[in-house]
Amino acid sequence: MAARPPLVALKNVRLQDGQRPLFEGVDLAVEPRSRAALVGRNGAGKSTLMKMVMGLIEADEGDRSVQAGVRFAYVPQEPDIQGETLLDYAASGGAERWTAESWLGTFGLDPTKPAVNLSGGETRRAALAKAFAEEPDLLLLDEPTNHLDILAIELLEEELLSARFAILVVSHDRAFLNRVTGVCHWLEGRRVRTLNKGFAAFDEWSTKVQEEEAQSLQRLTKTIERETETFYRSITARRTRNEGRARSLDALRADRAERMKDSPRELNLGVDSGATSGKLVAELKGVSKTFGTRPVIKPFTTRVIRGDRLAIVGPNGAGKTTLVKILLGELAPDEGTVRLGANLEPVYLDQSREGLRSDMTLWDSLTPGGGDSILVRGIPKHVAAYAKDFLFQEGQLRQPISTLSGGERNRLLLARALAKPANMLVLDEPTNDLDMDTLDKLEELLESYDGTLILVSHDRDFVDRLATSTIAMNGRGDIVETPGGWTDFIRQNPGFLKRGEGRGTRDEWSKTTAAIKAPAPKPAAPVSKAKMSFKDTHRLKELEGLLASLPIDIARHDATLSDPDLYTRDRKAFDRATANADRSRALLAAAEEEWLELEAKRETLTS
Repeated sequence: MAARPPLVALKNVRLQDGQRPLFEGVDLAVEPRSRAALVGRNGAGKSTLMKMVMGLIEADEGDRSVQAGVRFAYVPQEPDIQGETLLDYAASGGAERWTAESWLGTFGLDPTKPAVNLSGGETRRAALAKAFAEEPDLLLLDEPTNHLDILAIELLEEELLSARFAILVVSHDRAFLNRVTGVCHWLEGRRVRTLNKGFAAFDEWSTKVQEEEAQSLQRLTKTIERETETFYRSITARRTRNEGRARSLDALRADRAERMKDSPRELNLGVDSGATSGKLVAELKGVSKTFGTRPVIKPFTTRVIRGDRLAIVGPNGAGKTTLVKILLGELAPDEGTVRLGANLEPVYLDQSREGLRSDMTLWDSLTPGGGDSILVRGIPKHVAAYAKDFLFQEGQLRQPISTLSGGERNRLLLARALAKPANMLVLDEPTNDLDMDTLDKLEELLESYDGTLILVSHDRDFVDRLATSTIAMNGRGDIVETPGGWTDFIRQNPGFLKRGEGRGTRDEWSKTTAAIKAPAPKPAAPVSKAKMSFKDTHRLKELEGLLASLPIDIARHDATLSDPDLYTRDRKAFDRATANADRSRALLAAAEEEWLELEAKRETLTS
């Protein structure tokens, strides 16, 4: 049986970008009903290449062939929602209104909703509904999982797996690509290499390719060294000026220089965990929160210890940010108690990208106080040098933030956050728009971080790689906490996040239902409960008093030491306040350790 011709093919394509080509000699073909990933670093030109596939950008050289009548649909990285209602928008590409309405229901959206003031997740789902409603032959998706919650990502996966059209997708979400792709196109060094396997095989294959190219470059360098030595040692070459050998040597050097130019720059990430916090970071007891009549957090108890890497997962709107603010002491619960540890220095990276005004330049964002230096983990560094660590070009420093891509804006947020010492990092959707190489660097950084990490993310692979425990919120107020990452949570709590039984009909997808009730356990035989000794109970109360009073003492001593003239005015008072502050901190650390041991003992006995 003859192979079917590709829907669209690029042959020996070249596209100039300034003085150097963005692509050169690119070959790429999309077969009917194939599901292909387009992989590459931020700035490699993935979005540009997708537009070239659709014919929106014309190549400087090379050929583009497309089957007659092929229909394209495209979901860009930042969709622009136009129209009076979501239905008007979803039908604006030529889809039948009833089809557009049906797909909006599939993705949990009200077709009559005004197409303004949408959240990031609503914008993404509306763009996906529009694309599916257009019934294309080839659907092109640029970071489709950005701003989607885990349930919406899983729904998208199911729809793509059952689709009859071809897919070309750019995504940083490894779990998503592992599930939906069967082909990988790798854009690296201005060329495209193709692997006729799914993304699950990409890492091993790309590593092998890179090793082979590194060996080839090493062999080229050795050849240049050998030829250079031969050229200058040859009496004949010096006397007759052997132009042939000189030209050959120049060609070899030019080849090496060009390969070196194509070598990707490395992200230079660092983090300072600052002063050590107390062993207890936060403790919630019976905490609950309700907005209006909707319970966001039903009575919940947890304890965060220094060095924990805690992931918080759940649907959009489930209350993850609310829980983070309660853990940080920024929001009071309706009921229950919150105890925060001593010496906490948190840094919060917010997914809403607040503080990044579109008219602000990259330079201004990194130096809000003015000047040309930024304090990086306690050491002054020129803003251009620090920006270079995060792969920004010097020419971008004076450009408005509105000109940055989504990945560049997220790197800028990371640059601002990681400049400050922090013994507690709170990262809210840090993976949005980042390429996989940046994600790998961020994972390496966080794995070695010895402070406390709170991670809010819909990236299942990222959570699996980092989390030591996972808190899941289902949007109905129910919360469970399990050791390990996403895979461990799903294995121990199947169905916990589901909005209802199965997927149901399309217009029922977004409706919440009552929590799934587990079968009532059989009554256990009565057992006599062990109790803590009177001595331990009394000591526990004493320690709780110390945990409340010692931070006040420390704050009082620190206030005394904040007087800049105290040292010169009264050296003895300065030394006394310093010694008292150090003693109170030591007492607090010891009290926390002892309290944690007794509290664990009490919980074991009462359980």
